[in-house]
Amino acid sequence: MKKTTIKELLNTPELIGTEVEAKGWVRTRRGNKHVQFIQLNDGSTSQNIQLVLDMTRFSDSQLKPVTTGSSIRVKGKLVESLGKGQHCEVQADELEVYGTADPTSYPLQKKGHTLEYLREIAHLRPRTNSFGSVLRIRSALAFAIHKYFQERGFFYLNTPLITASDAEGAGAMFQVTTLDMDNPPRNDEGKPDYSKDFFGKHTSLTVSGQLEGELGATALGRIYTFGPTFRAENSNTPRHLAEFWMIEPEMAFFDIKDNMDLAEDFLKYCIRYALDTCSTDIAFLEERFDKGLTERLRFVISSDFVRLSYTEGVEILKASGKKFEFPVEWGIDLQSEHERYLVEEHFKRPVILTDYPKDIKAFYMKQNEDGKTVRAMDVLFPSIGEIIGGSEREADYDKLLGRIEELNIPMKDMWWYLDTRRFGTVPHSGFGLGFERLVLFVTGMTNIRDVIPFPRTPGKAEF
Repeated sequence: MKKTTIKELLNTPELIGTEVEAKGWVRTRRGNKHVQFIQLNDGSTSQNIQLVLDMTRFSDSQLKPVTTGSSIRVKGKLVESLGKGQHCEVQADELEVYGTADPTSYPLQKKGHTLEYLREIAHLRPRTNSFGSVLRIRSALAFAIHKYFQERGFFYLNTPLITASDAEGAGAMFQVTTLDMDNPPRNDEGKPDYSKDFFGKHTSLTVSGQLEGELGATALGRIYTFGPTFRAENSNTPRHLAEFWMIEPEMAFFDIKDNMDLAEDFLKYCIRYALDTCSTDIAFLEERFDKGLTERLRFVISSDFVRLSYTEGVEILKASGKKFEFPVEWGIDLQSEHERYLVEEHFKRPVILTDYPKDIKAFYMKQNEDGKTVRAMDVLFPSIGEIIGGSEREADYDKLLGRIEELNIPMKDMWWYLDTRRFGTVPHSGFGLGFERLVLFVTGMTNIRDVIPFPRTPGKAEF
């Protein structure tokens, strides 16, 4: 008998009337001494398949271990259902229990657990309907990302997770070392001597693959990265993780306009793909968490993103008359409340802000002629705020070197990066998309810890 998933059983009409086999985990069991009904799910879909057991064929002892959370195999005939809520069901002829789940100790025995509680049992929460839907959407979006770039001539580049450079200049990085930190070798200044470490220098987990991505773009033309990144910020907000995934395309011969065009097209493609392939899961999450989810997703893919400068954005915010928690002045790093005002209240559609003050942006961004701003771009979304950050990169060797020196970035860490400007420099651009923020937007969830299988946050690394 061909192995079939529950999704296939529910969506293959020609299987009606045939003998089938279903395997999965029991969601519920109910009935009486004459007939029992089991809702079975195998993770392939948010929908369960109903199993109907005629109790003249099964004993009470046989069904005693079949409780919520137990895993079973059932053989029987797939038939059209006479009941409401499903169009087909399995009339069971044979049942085998693979694994039991003690109803007195199984944490998911009852429904209605809070998201906060489920974060404490992250090893089991994927079995819930909500997190099953989130993880299937996450998987579909990951596939869409690769599909988008591969179909457009980009090459997938694997950049290192261990690095000696801080691409963002944030300094909040996880150290990687093999030294005995209880008794490390020390240099003449009494500090740990990293020349004795595995790599012969101080190294950390990467916060971004961008700098190495630029190396790939100046050889292959167009590349993208898609991998984990790490930030050791002691932040417990609903928008931050210590371990998260980033998509970072880098394109030779792209200016800032090309970069914005790509970012807008890319986001719309991913959202459209999710709507087309995950409609059942999106509908479930809409009903459970966010009543306006589908409408908001369709609105984004049908709207042209507004494009305006940071300076224009600040002027709009100052003229709004709205009292913000963080006062608005030119030169500040805009907060989520400012970004969401522009998107949700003023323009009522996604916004791309450009030309930020250079003092609040990274050293590698191309400087404008005014000497005060850089060709940066941030894509702002409803409910999220910033979802993409990018820029045209500084291609001029002298300007880039001057910025590195101005910010006192150690030259010993940057010589290889400067070589891309010494040998065949070209205009080039790129951006970074925090994958979890995209999943957050598409699923309608409100906490970023609920869109990654096993969240890593301060004090939390159990699973």
